[in-house]
Amino acid sequence: MPLPTIAITAGDPSGIGPEIAVKAARHPKVVAACRPVIYGPHTTEELRAFPAGKISPLSARAAYDAIVRATQDARAHHVQAMVTAPINKAAFGAAGFEWRGHTDLLAHLCGVTEVAMMFWSDRLRVVLATVHIPLAEVPRALTLDRLRSTIRLTAAALPRFGIATPRLAVAGLNPHAGELGLLGAEDEAVVAPAVAAARADRIDVSGPFPADTIFVRAARGEFDAVIALYHDQGLIPVKLLAFGRAVNVTLGLPIIRTSVDHGTAFDIARQGVADEGSLVEAVLLAAKLSA
Repeated sequence: MPLPTIAITAGDPSGIGPEIAVKAARHPKVVAACRPVIYGPHTTEELRAFPAGKISPLSARAAYDAIVRATQDARAHHVQAMVTAPINKAAFGAAGFEWRGHTDLLAHLCGVTEVAMMFWSDRLRVVLATVHIPLAEVPRALTLDRLRSTIRLTAAALPRFGIATPRLAVAGLNPHAGELGLLGAEDEAVVAPAVAAARADRIDVSGPFPADTIFVRAARGEFDAVIALYHDQGLIPVKLLAFGRAVNVTLGLPIIRTSVDHGTAFDIARQGVADEGSLVEAVLLAAKLSA
């Protein structure tokens, strides 16, 4: 079998993306698993056009263009998967883009509406029901349909990762998962009905469970993945257990897309000290999935 060709987008050229993209593309494990192709500015000469360590609309535009080209090539099967180095949300805003992250941009480029962000590691898998929104907006955004869609996407995706019959858990929104409505109504009014509806669809899912214990239970092997209801609820346990090794995977796309578990790290841009470990893991997972 020929090695799959994997697109690596270099991310925001003002951050560490180009550095880790080059390091990852040369990594022995990556070279043994695939044929990496870097999209976007990443050579010393190319990077002279962009400020280092600063929010720049010019850098955001370059990152955007690389993502568009890699997505087009993935959809046309010129590459078998795409792996993305980090972009900067503030830079995207400064450039006037309506998208603040890869997930919503890739959904737009691929013409899909139901997507979810999963963070994959050996010890813990977490899928986010809501992503980059203020905490105050989470209860309003957390609808029955949205949560049910996230559960369905997760159950459908995990068999590709070698988990034939996924066991899913849903974290509660409020302390103690609402304590039967005493500590908040959302868990009883929204989360529990979404879980019941998914179970009626023959998905092995349980919850809502208190968020302060469910991630421990999953890390010990009781569940294959946890549906977290907001960004930090899910990412704090993942990064505590597997920072630098966790991989961000977009569920619901017609292409394979993985990414790093960190940001642009402007403070160390172009210093030659950025750790490519998470990007290497992302490329290896993309190569495995594309096979």
